[in-house]
Amino acid sequence: MKLDVDVLRYLSKDDFRVLTAVEMGMRNHEIVPSELIGRIASLKHGETYKVLKNLLKHKLVHHDSSKYDGFRLTYLGYDFLAIKTMVNRGVFTAVGRQIGVGKESDIFEVASEDGTVMAMKLHRLGRTSFRAVKSKRDYLRHRSSFNWLYLSRLAALKEFAFMKALEEHGFPVPNAVDCNRHCVVMSLIQGYPLVQVKQLQNPDTVFETIIGLVVRLAEHGLIHCDFNEFNIMIDDDEKVTMIDFPQMVSVSHRNAQMYFDRDIECIYKFFGKRFNLSFEEHSDDIDNSEVDPDESSRPSFSSITKTAGFLDKELAASGFTRKDEDEIQKFIEGDVEEDDLSHGEHDSELCQTNIKGFDSLHLNQEEPTSSCNEEDQVDENLQSSEAGQSGDPEGQNSSNEEEDNELKGDEDDTELVKSLAKQRRRAMAQARKGHKNTASRNSYKDKGGKSSNNSKIQKQLSSW
Repeated sequence: MKLDVDVLRYLSKDDFRVLTAVEMGMRNHEIVPSELIGRIASLKHGETYKVLKNLLKHKLVHHDSSKYDGFRLTYLGYDFLAIKTMVNRGVFTAVGRQIGVGKESDIFEVASEDGTVMAMKLHRLGRTSFRAVKSKRDYLRHRSSFNWLYLSRLAALKEFAFMKALEEHGFPVPNAVDCNRHCVVMSLIQGYPLVQVKQLQNPDTVFETIIGLVVRLAEHGLIHCDFNEFNIMIDDDEKVTMIDFPQMVSVSHRNAQMYFDRDIECIYKFFGKRFNLSFEEHSDDIDNSEVDPDESSRPSFSSITKTAGFLDKELAASGFTRKDEDEIQKFIEGDVEEDDLSHGEHDSELCQTNIKGFDSLHLNQEEPTSSCNEEDQVDENLQSSEAGQSGDPEGQNSSNEEEDNELKGDEDDTELVKSLAKQRRRAMAQARKGHKNTASRNSYKDKGGKSSNNSKIQKQLSSW
């Protein structure tokens, strides 16, 4: 939808009051009822209907009467609310041409009162080209339902926070000015996207600078996840600037290594094709002593250590949980090694106590009774009871090693094997007898045969 700011001049206070009422109603309504809009706006009787009709003409709201009569806010109406707030704050006073279009946002030029030109980024999640936001971005976190306007607002807040933090730590990023709803205002970079650049005076230097930025981000605990030629700006002096930060995740993310390797691969592939740079690839068969890893190998995720800071913790990046925060606090205090040793000793003590308890239970099991119904259960109980009875009763108070040696010696004895076989046969026979005893004695005769009829006649005669 094209942003026509000329309409903004002719909107009155009542128009913005009704737009704000629709926005407030969409917090818990997909389609805001007309009655609720009138109550929130608190206009005179009939005024709300006239304002909604005017907003509908300029496509700032959308009317839906499928289930009930209601309205919802469009992206154009959301743009007007954000721009009006920025103008009231004095951030800028004019909106210029559109300078960029992406799958998630539109970028426009804006000018402040003193003539400073800046960039305004309007996030527009939900386009047909990129609707799988729930699976590819973590804006929702634990939420199950979502609204595209709300997701755009979350993306803008996240990008503004990352931009401010990276600028404070010396990264080449635009200067974040202000943020409201789904709108982010930043300084305008005087350069070109790297994808539009055909020649470079020092491609090797630019390549090393870009790879160094990826490594620096990882050392600060962050991964860009979309670090390619489309999100890198370069000026006439070949100075590099990073853009587009809503999708950044922490190095503690479960897919952090995949994202890191993908960013590195994009840079290597682009510079190899566009500027014909040759990179030496070494297999695992080559001895590491013959090759300098700093000059010949690619940066690996496993070799990077977070020594420069914890930006993922400060910004609550994706994948950084409270458990990771506790572990970092332990590491800072220097208690990790002591905890590991104590856990190891505790685990060994638990293993020893469990073994002793298992041995005592194994030796004190009783023989199975004759009320067993299945032959498999009888066999298992017999094996456990015979293993317990094979030991010497006088030696039960001795150490565990002597008991294990006695059990091994008894298992090798042939006489013991024969006795075990006899006991197993007896137990199976008793189980079968017990099963037969539980059944009715006249189960076969009482099925309407002659014996049952004769017994009935005899009982009647005896009663007479």
